[in-house]
Amino acid sequence: MPTRRPLTFFLVDALFVLAFVLIGRASHNEGALGTLVTYWPFLGGLILGWLLLRAWRSPQRIRITGLGIWVSTVTFGLLLRVLSGQGVQLSFAIVTTIVLGVFLLGWRSVAALVRRSHSRSRSRTA
Repeated sequence: MPTRRPLTFFLVDALFVLAFVLIGRASHNEGALGTLVTYWPFLGGLILGWLLLRAWRSPQRIRITGLGIWVSTVTFGLLLRVLSGQGVQLSFAIVTTIVLGVFLLGWRSVAALVRRSHSRSRSRTA
C-alpha cells in the first residue's frame, strides 16, 4: 500500500468533520470565527480514533476502521466539548452521531464501490 494512502484517508475524514462543523455553524447563523472552537474537539476525537485503531493499517475498511473512527470521533468529540465547557445538548449529540456516521461511513462506502467497479472493469479488459 502506498504510504500516502492512509494520509489521504485521514485528510478526507478531517475534511468531512470540518464540513459537519461548517454546515452546523451556518445552519445556526454562527460566524466563521468560532469554527476552530467547534472543530478541535471532533478533530481530536478523529485523531484519537486513528491512533487507537491504528487506522493507517487499513483505512479503507468500513466495518472495523470506519465504524471505530465514527464512534471515536463522536464519543471523544462530545466528551472534549463537555470538558472544555462548550456543552452538549441531546439534540446536538443525536445530529452529530447521524451526520458524522453518514459522512465518515458514507465516503468509505462510495470509495469501496468505485474500487470494486474499477477492479471489475480492469479484469474484463485484461
